[in-house]
Amino acid sequence: MKKWKIATAATCVCLLITMAYAAAVGGAEDPLITLSYLNNVFRGQVEKMADTAVENHRTALEQALNNVINSGGAKNASFMEVTLRRSQTLTGRTGCEMLVRTGSATCGLSGGASLTDTTGGLVLDRGGPLANNHLYMVTAGTSTVTTSGDSVVLLVRGPYTIG
Repeated sequence: MKKWKIATAATCVCLLITMAYAAAVGGAEDPLITLSYLNNVFRGQVEKMADTAVENHRTALEQALNNVINSGGAKNASFMEVTLRRSQTLTGRTGCEMLVRTGSATCGLSGGASLTDTTGGLVLDRGGPLANNHLYMVTAGTSTVTTSGDSVVLLVRGPYTIG
């Protein structure tokens, strides 16, 4: 009977030590995470954070694309038909290309500007006439195209303004 009491006491001591250790595990010092917590709670939180990050990035890209479209960047990728009436001027910046389809026009240059006739292989002088169906490129600075008659139809690609 004495062995029984010693065995019971030893079991109780082991049980108390185990309970004390179990109470300490998973506390603030040593957090314990279960698989069900990872699957049911943590995974949902991570998925929500990822969805939010993707949505924020998508919104930023969409806004950047709209800015390019609204600033004319998308139009600059292909030639646009532009009609200038009497006294209107097209001002092209470096990289602007233009081709006179109908009508007559002259070029204007300022500072170190340069307008090159890529079809004829020439650099135009200020006030020089533009030939129909020749491709011109503003290779430096800004260059203007002004109508010589009632109107001129141009194909234009690149950065330009009409004034």
